[in-house]
Amino acid sequence: MRSFGERWAVAWWARGSTRSGTRLGERRGIARRVRGSTRSGAGLRSCARLLFAAALLALPQCAPPSVSSGELPGIAAEDAGFVPEGLGRVAAFMEDYVADGSIPGAVTTILRDGAVVHEAAAGFRDLESGDSLRTDAIFRIASMTKAITSVAIMMLQEEGALLITDPLARHLPAFAATTVATPNGDGGYDAIPAPRPVTLRDLLTHTAGIGYGAGPGGDRWREAGITGWYFAHRDEPIRATVDRMAALPFQARPGERFVYGYATDILGAVVEEASGLSLDEFFATRIFDPLDMRDTHFFLPLEKAARLAAVYSHDRGGNLVRAPDGPGMNTQGQYVDGPRASFSGGAGLLSTARDYARFLQMMANGGTLGDARILSPATVALMTANHVGDLMGGDTGFGLGFQIRLDAAATGQPGSVGEFGWGGAYHTTYWVDPAQALVVVYLTQLRGNRPIDDFGKLRALIYGAIAE
Repeated sequence: MRSFGERWAVAWWARGSTRSGTRLGERRGIARRVRGSTRSGAGLRSCARLLFAAALLALPQCAPPSVSSGELPGIAAEDAGFVPEGLGRVAAFMEDYVADGSIPGAVTTILRDGAVVHEAAAGFRDLESGDSLRTDAIFRIASMTKAITSVAIMMLQEEGALLITDPLARHLPAFAATTVATPNGDGGYDAIPAPRPVTLRDLLTHTAGIGYGAGPGGDRWREAGITGWYFAHRDEPIRATVDRMAALPFQARPGERFVYGYATDILGAVVEEASGLSLDEFFATRIFDPLDMRDTHFFLPLEKAARLAAVYSHDRGGNLVRAPDGPGMNTQGQYVDGPRASFSGGAGLLSTARDYARFLQMMANGGTLGDARILSPATVALMTANHVGDLMGGDTGFGLGFQIRLDAAATGQPGSVGEFGWGGAYHTTYWVDPAQALVVVYLTQLRGNRPIDDFGKLRALIYGAIAE
């Protein structure tokens, strides 16, 4: 089997030669070689030259440069099959949305065929200080954490530490007997025993019936002090909080419907139990270090605090206002000065567009990035298949940690069947489109009610710029 670098070189040559003949392929190969020589040092220059020659001769003879401990290669828009002017509209769009007060700032990273084709920042990290946003800004990624926790569970399955068909109680005994809040006709509810045990697969697909402490039975969750997705203020291990959830009534029976909530936080406690490591240790040693995700943390090292983007919302007049300091879902959060005790697998991480794009490219590659192997291709295929039938409406499904696109036309937005992605509570989003070899990460820091159409516009601009 060819390595990633060999596939990259051969595919690049094939693309150039089949599009416009050998001469165009030669020009693009030379352009890539020159870019490599100016960006990545002598070692990469040498290897890029050999990769190019190997592609020309269809004789790959050079080990590719590892991208697990360095930067992903860059590529010009036209070489990646984009119309440069079209892709240039993405940067202009970001600037426009900053100028009209829709967002304080944003970073967008676009990869194609594993190379960075667009990386740009617009706006401000901190409006009050006037500090501009840079591409290495650190963002609260909230529910984008869920994909990483889901990958951790699948890694443990590959190692034989668990099966996703296991009852949750096999790993967390507190969940041996659970209840469901069922309306009783008197305006209240009865907590009745669940008809079957919750499984890890139920949690991965958000079909365990566990919400965020609202809905039927919400009074019990409020009394327990467990509502919402924010955990950074808690001065206790995640396991302690999760074990208390087991005694509270769930919002639906296991497998009955899609209920978004604490499922992935519970999976984080499972990772700790099955691995013997705290969740932050597992993530750091098993995922972040191998993938060189150098700025992804549950709680930010003090020396990186100046790179953390501030959170904003919109007031009644639609103007951006800074979120207050302190704990809570609609504040700046205690990601720098909090207790640093609760590692939320559902919404706790901070990261950069660079780091998260590397994680997604690993998924797009079938579980590897450079020399780092996180998952097998079979496991990635399982994670990105629909596991919930038509519980999400039929045009979209849900896999093991990701929403899956099942119908290319139903949403009225461009994309491909098999695309997978999700987003976060601070108005962040991402997706991977395997059919287009495309990875997109869009990060901002916004909480509030003003509707803005930046997600749809971004998608339209990116797909509208694809030429081939």
